[in-house]
Amino acid sequence: MKFLTAITLICIMSVSALASAETKIGLIDMRTALFSSKAAKAFTENMVSQYKQQDLEVRAVGEDGQKLELRLKNDAAIMSDSERNKMASDLEAKIQEYKYLKGKLDKALAEKRQEFLAESKPRIDLVVNEIVTEEGLDLLLPREAVLFASEKLDYTAKMVEKLDKIK
Repeated sequence: MKFLTAITLICIMSVSALASAETKIGLIDMRTALFSSKAAKAFTENMVSQYKQQDLEVRAVGEDGQKLELRLKNDAAIMSDSERNKMASDLEAKIQEYKYLKGKLDKALAEKRQEFLAESKPRIDLVVNEIVTEEGLDLLLPREAVLFASEKLDYTAKMVEKLDKIK
């Protein structure tokens, strides 16, 4: 009985090894591929120029808040209670303003990023299908899902190249 079990196990492992030897696997780091493309670089430049003023405003409010906090910390001992309370109130107002402006900016940036990803999806799907067909891949995995793989299995650079050719 043990002999029969051992033979069956060896047969299953042999068939499994043969099947995996014939399977061609590839990996793509989708994030790197997408954000290394020319379209992503143009998108990033556009975002920086489009939201530069809002970013500067958020930074200025943050710096003002830091200055108020530092002044309150350093001069609290020599201030009257009313001055200290007013400065603490001003600091709280700056913190709230900063949080509001930062949240508004972050939300706008996230929405634009989502739009870019949605616009990029058809191109990504097209390029993935091209790579699978050209390379004869049986399985294409995201690089992040793999603990270790040989560099020869990585098609990220090829994906970036193909994405850059698509207009």
